[in-house]
Parts: sequence; C-alpha cells; structure tokens
Amino acid sequence: PVFAGMNESAIENFSCVIYNVSLMNCTWQAGRGAPGDTQYFLYWKNVIDDNETECELYIKDESGRNTGCRFKNVRIETDKAYFLVNGSSKASVIQFYDEYVQLYKTEIFTPPLNVTANCTRDPAGCIITWQPPLTSHKKSEDCFRYEISIKNM
Repeated sequence: PVFAGMNESAIENFSCVIYNVSLMNCTWQAGRGAPGDTQYFLYWKNVIDDNETECELYIKDESGRNTGCRFKNVRIETDKAYFLVNGSSKASVIQFYDEYVQLYKTEIFTPPLNVTANCTRDPAGCIITWQPPLTSHKKSEDCFRYEISIKNM
C-alpha cells in the first residue's frame, strides 16, 4: 500500500507486552527518514465496539520524542486490538503506522498461585499443587502448560 507522507517517516519495530495482569507497555523507534522535530502519538482500541484510547503515559527518548507508551487497567475484550501511531512535524507530512495485534499472545504471565508441596517418606514422594496465574483475559485452565524443576538441597 502507498501511504501519504515522507518515505520512512513512520515508526519502526513496534511491539507491545502485557504484564502484571493489566499493565501494557508498547515501544517503537522513530522512522529513519523522519525529520528531527517529528513527534509520535499512539492510539489503540479493542476491535469490537471500543473507543479509541490515546496513550496515558508516553515514554520519551533523550530528545523528548515519544518512543513508547505505558497503559494501566488494560482489558483484553477481543482476540485482536488495533494500534495506530501517527506523527506530526513542521517539516513534512509523517506516514502513519497501524497494526492489528493479538494481545493475549504478548502477555507475560505472573507465577502460578498457591503452590504447595506435600512430601512423605514413602515411595509416593511429593504431591505438588498450584492454581493457574491471573491473566488479563479469560482462558480455560487447560490452555496452560507448566514445567517443574525439583532440586534436592
């Protein structure tokens, strides 16, 4: 597709991650062809019936240019979210960047909850139990896979 604006002025290397259940960080780099006064602005929304939200707290580089964003109270309502980063400059029209992202694939999970180990001296050994971690979206428990590392001290 052909976008209006100066070549290579749109952001590059856009990525988002959800952590601690409801926090989201998005980061990007300024376009290689963007003039020095370019400033970028991020908007996102859940795809179905959700209002677009501008970044609440921008992350800035040493020259004061927005290169990331922090959101709190994020809820994943649908499979995909839409992100738009546009820019402004006095020197030129800046190309926009947009992307649909499956946010649940970017989530960093908290550890499992209520981990307990009951050990006996008989051959049965230990029984270890836990509950799934908290997540920003509703998934069934069988979606999780766990790995246990046991060390004798």
